[in-house]
Amino acid sequence: MYGHFDKQPPFDGWFEGLGPYSPVVKDGKLYARGAADDGYALFASVLAIAALQEEKKPHPRVMILIEGSEESGSRDLPYYMELIKPRIGEPDLIVCLDSGAGNYDQLWVTSSLRGIVVGDLKVSVLKEGVHSGDASGVVPSSFRIARALLSRLEDENTGDILVKDLYAKDFEGKRRDAAREAGKSLGDPGMINCFPWHASTQPVSRDTALLAENRWWKPQLEIIGATGLPPSETAGNVLRPSTTLTLSLRLPPTVDKKMAEQCLKDVFLGTPAPHNASVELNIWKSSQGWSAPVVAPWLDKALQESSKRNFENRPAVYQGEGGSIPFMAMLGSMLPRAQFFVCGVLGPNSNAHGPNEFLHLDFCQRVVACVAEVLTESCTADGHGDDRANKMQKTS
Repeated sequence: MYGHFDKQPPFDGWFEGLGPYSPVVKDGKLYARGAADDGYALFASVLAIAALQEEKKPHPRVMILIEGSEESGSRDLPYYMELIKPRIGEPDLIVCLDSGAGNYDQLWVTSSLRGIVVGDLKVSVLKEGVHSGDASGVVPSSFRIARALLSRLEDENTGDILVKDLYAKDFEGKRRDAAREAGKSLGDPGMINCFPWHASTQPVSRDTALLAENRWWKPQLEIIGATGLPPSETAGNVLRPSTTLTLSLRLPPTVDKKMAEQCLKDVFLGTPAPHNASVELNIWKSSQGWSAPVVAPWLDKALQESSKRNFENRPAVYQGEGGSIPFMAMLGSMLPRAQFFVCGVLGPNSNAHGPNEFLHLDFCQRVVACVAEVLTESCTADGHGDDRANKMQKTS
């Protein structure tokens, strides 16, 4: 059972009476930085096991692994995984409590995760800033050149990524059909209205099936930071020497992260920049995406039955996720025979990584109950019956 306790840096914008370091329970929600991503995971794991023990129900041997660098790409984890490999052994089931939900009305099971490449693109035109009235028209704008370089990667009108190698070659057939079907099922509430839109801003499409493809299986670019741009209130009439943009490129689940890194280098460094400006690309984080193995019949049955028991007869739903959990790709390659149950509590408006993040307490309790029931079911799966349950219980 996996989760993490590290969190993203706090953002401004918390509602009055709320804050990143001042937990508040309001309207059935626990507001605090990282409450749902992923501070609850350790407690949920322990609670699921404790509930089974209290009710004297069987459970397998369980190892709970909680790390502290997931938000930085889990860079430290491979070392420790190798160190404790003999203790881990060959698990039959991996439970990850670090994902999302389309609503708070049923169990949501994550079937894929996008990867990510993050890096700084720096364009330099001068050794120091100069008077803009004196230099503009002679010295090119570093921001304009950075913007032109971005147009090599992204269509600025549609947001489509222009590099074909960054698209998943295997996103057809069942995978595409499943994504589109989930998008249609979620509709506007789960695909559009779940975001805090400003004023009259519209989504890139009203087709929720297409939005599901974009969100779960297509590459997408966001500028998540900048250096060299002074705050507006202190800006002077200076032609700045350089502009640095921090790029976050989300990758389809099955696109290789190393190949994607090389694609970015080719795009930005392979051809000289306009006016032969100096360009640097520093890639400082990348994580591999993940696509779940085929779900075993026993696990699918356990997930469906548990969701119906705990969510007023509503079935479990499989969906992709646009975010990354680096450890899932690592585990998928290390333990190819294991089954995966990836779920979480990041439902509509829970706002992971941002202000006013909350943990939906009732939903969390129901998810914990589902996890506990799946653990029990795993003891007797695949015809192992009571012998396996007894063996596992003795080594727990």
